[in-house]
Amino acid sequence: MIKQVTIVGTGLIGGSLGLCLRHKGIRVIGSDKQRVLARAEQMGAIDAGIENPARACVGSDVVILSANVGGIIDSIENLGPMLPRSVLLTDVGSTKVEIVKRARSVFGASVNSRFLGGHPMSGKEHSGIENADRALFSGSTWIFTVDGENLNDLAHEYITLIASLNTQTIYLSPEQHDRLVAWTSHLPQMLSTAFAATLHDEAELEEKAHVTRTQMQEVGGRALREMTRIAASPYSMWRDIALTNAGNIEDAIFKLEQRLTHIRENLRTPELRAEFERAARFKKTD
Repeated sequence: MIKQVTIVGTGLIGGSLGLCLRHKGIRVIGSDKQRVLARAEQMGAIDAGIENPARACVGSDVVILSANVGGIIDSIENLGPMLPRSVLLTDVGSTKVEIVKRARSVFGASVNSRFLGGHPMSGKEHSGIENADRALFSGSTWIFTVDGENLNDLAHEYITLIASLNTQTIYLSPEQHDRLVAWTSHLPQMLSTAFAATLHDEAELEEKAHVTRTQMQEVGGRALREMTRIAASPYSMWRDIALTNAGNIEDAIFKLEQRLTHIRENLRTPELRAEFERAARFKKTD
């Protein structure tokens, strides 16, 4: 039975997960910078905080790595060999191929019993423990990159625990995961970033004509707010995602570029209607 977990990285995701697990009666130990741990404890996201990750893992049944992708990979390398074989190591990283590859190199043949790749498909445009929310995962999908038929009892218990947070749990291979999220998460972020950056530049150019960024935002209304909301996401959160999933993201961007070019070339032809109808058919499957 899972009685204690350690969360290495108590920011938005780690802090939110801590709130959820403590609500379930599980003791949560956090590991992060001291100021972050103090805030996490104040918010009720952890029972105790220990800066040193190795010390923070002592006595825990499950260790959850909740950092950027590069930090997770480093933690697998540094913490993995130190953990007892009875402890489950898992993560919440946004890409999976490189993370699972490192876990396989560290754990070898025992990787399936010692490591469980995971990714909650939820978040906010603003990171940090201050934005932690116990309802963050409710109604979302949590992806596990493992064969569901080859799980040990502790991994099954952890997945059941995650499902009890009102999440849908699914299994994908690391390769399937990274291809899928390139389209459903990474491309939308790059599109929002590019759109907002273009608007920023356009607003600066239009200053001479007395059109300001504030006026753009006011006139744009809800559609503009929705399209640019995640543009506020920090680069620090996306740097490692882009580095570790570049091929899939490049492919998605290239295909979107082709589609936008096709639309631009057909603004005055009936083909534009076909594009709208094609888009509507995708939305009708919601």
